[in-house]
Amino acid sequence: MDKERASGWSYLDSRSAGMPLVLLHAFPLQKAMWEEQVRLLEKAARVIAPDLPGFGGTPMTGVPGLELSSLDAYADAVVHFLENLGVRRAVFGGLSMGGYIVLATWRRHRERVAGLILADTRATADSPAARENRFRLVERLKAEGPAAAVEQFVPRLIGPTSRTRRPDLITQLRDWIMQNPVEGMIAASLAMAARPDSTELLPTINVPTVVIVGEEDEFSPPAEAEAMAARIPGATLARIPEAGHLTALEQPEAFAEAVRPVLAALP
Repeated sequence: MDKERASGWSYLDSRSAGMPLVLLHAFPLQKAMWEEQVRLLEKAARVIAPDLPGFGGTPMTGVPGLELSSLDAYADAVVHFLENLGVRRAVFGGLSMGGYIVLATWRRHRERVAGLILADTRATADSPAARENRFRLVERLKAEGPAAAVEQFVPRLIGPTSRTRRPDLITQLRDWIMQNPVEGMIAASLAMAARPDSTELLPTINVPTVVIVGEEDEFSPPAEAEAMAARIPGATLARIPEAGHLTALEQPEAFAEAVRPVLAALP
């Protein structure tokens, strides 16, 4: 696994053979959440996991359009980053916020998409209450810095099983969040608050797709995943026991097993 930089982006790259698999991280985390998946899946694909602009080691400066606070701008930026790597087509996977960006990528660049992994995410827009929560977080981030995101999201990002068995994950989540620039978390929060409802987009998806959800996910519960999978022609649903919102971290082997059939189904 290589940790590299291209056009200002910081990313993991297995540099292995096969169709590229691009993994987009959750809010308010960074590429490091995918390290175990890179290791588990590197024999099945070339796994690329970037820090999204404004997170981890990727700055927001020089990434056009992000001042508009649009997830479409993030999707465009990811495609441009991949072009710089010579990647024209890939399987796109995203967890939570990463899943929102994957759906935006399908909406704007579907010719680039060979398959989809939608993990612990949803197609619906924010409810008014959820949108207000994001705006309140933005104000707290301005006043308190990254600690505001730590307080709001940790340890709720992982399920009760992981909180009991994997307390190390709580420490890791805190560390990742505290390393993120406040400006990046603010921009992403506003972009998520403004995102459109993508429910009507789901029936247009005609590439191999898996929808993954943790049985203990309180942010994007299994019912949301079931509804998404039911609207995507031919999609499979993988419910992962003893996992909350961060299935790829909490149950990495089960997550990788859910992804492999999508890679195997590619021509």
